[in-house]
Amino acid sequence: MRKQFSAVLAAVSAVALAVSGCAGGGQANSDTGQVTLQMVESLTNPARTELIKGLLKDFESEHPDIKVELISPPTEQADQKLQQMLQSGAGVDVLEVRDLTVGPFSNNGWLYDMAADLKGWNGMDQLTDQAQQFTVNAEGKSYFIPYGFYGLSLFYRTDLVKEAGFDGPPTTWEELVEQAAKIQDPAKNRYGYAFRGGPNSAGQVMSILEAYNADNLDESNAYKVKDGSTIFTTPESQTALDKYIELFRTGSPESSVSWGYPEMVQAFTNGSTAFLLQDPEVIATVNDSSLTAEQWNVAPNLLGPTGKAAWPMATAGWGVTSFSKHQKEAVELVKWLSGEPSTKFAKDNSLVPILKAAGEDEFFKTGPWAAYVEMTSSPDKWISVEEPRGVAWWTEWMQRSEADLQKVLLGQMTTADMLKGWDQFWTEKWQG
Repeated sequence: MRKQFSAVLAAVSAVALAVSGCAGGGQANSDTGQVTLQMVESLTNPARTELIKGLLKDFESEHPDIKVELISPPTEQADQKLQQMLQSGAGVDVLEVRDLTVGPFSNNGWLYDMAADLKGWNGMDQLTDQAQQFTVNAEGKSYFIPYGFYGLSLFYRTDLVKEAGFDGPPTTWEELVEQAAKIQDPAKNRYGYAFRGGPNSAGQVMSILEAYNADNLDESNAYKVKDGSTIFTTPESQTALDKYIELFRTGSPESSVSWGYPEMVQAFTNGSTAFLLQDPEVIATVNDSSLTAEQWNVAPNLLGPTGKAAWPMATAGWGVTSFSKHQKEAVELVKWLSGEPSTKFAKDNSLVPILKAAGEDEFFKTGPWAAYVEMTSSPDKWISVEEPRGVAWWTEWMQRSEADLQKVLLGQMTTADMLKGWDQFWTEKWQG
């Protein structure tokens, strides 16, 4: 799942959004010389907050001149509270920045560009190629350092693949269609693929379209190809979409026409489907299911006909506000969190790690995590790309794409007409 968190909303009343004791932002204690930083997380949950607090204690023990106060608004209010604090120009030194918020936050002048501070930082070379790409954007700005990534990979049933006579999991979309069809047996309540036909289904459609267009993608905007046209105009996309619909018709449950994230994951964990394309957060869910460790594993994201795949990376990280009075200390905290502590953070939050060295960690080196290390270590094969998920019309797009895909699955629209409509939609939006 590519988690879609609520868009940053307009500020609500200051009383509802106030966070006590932080109106002045990071401050220095005149008696001790100790600097206090205010740090705000936005994707909060109790276990995660405790993890961050533990990391901050370690930071404070190594930096006795810096104290960090963590602010953890409830998740459903976090974006609103953070926006109010940023608009006030006070109360935040270090903050959680997501790929969905870095655009509006930086456009409003709320984020500090750390590029100059990161020059000569030895931690940069320790980051994976993907992490470096997001740390320094195309304009040379550094608004945040990622703490980890989400990225699609193939969860598969090792036992069912073997029973069907295959030596291993599919490596390409073509092989997935073949294996799913072979495993499919509705009479036994056994299906090949946990298809996503419902909410947020566009992400999985785009995965196959981007794989089939991998050699021709605009890596900075994977909804376009190199000549500036939308990805929906190419012959490769027509072939890919037809293959994707074949996967639904020959290797997926009929009811999956309306499946979203919960139904997909449940179908895999309850043993009724053999394949699931999802993000690493699902590893913990499968571990807690009735499936044994011998029954399942994770394989890399599926390749297209040219032996490549696009790997759209959803990410978030830590940044510094433009109005912080202690930017030096704030940057030091961000750097520290982006070092070895980031691997512990990635482990406990089911994230693809940002450090190259994590690939040698036994935790990531074996079992379900090995696929992610393989992908991050082969960036020419699994090409890291960006999708235009920060556009104002993204919610409209998700609703439109879901409705159109269901029409195709129900035989009410052709794949050619769907691609034509999507091309028109994006072309008109980009032309303004």
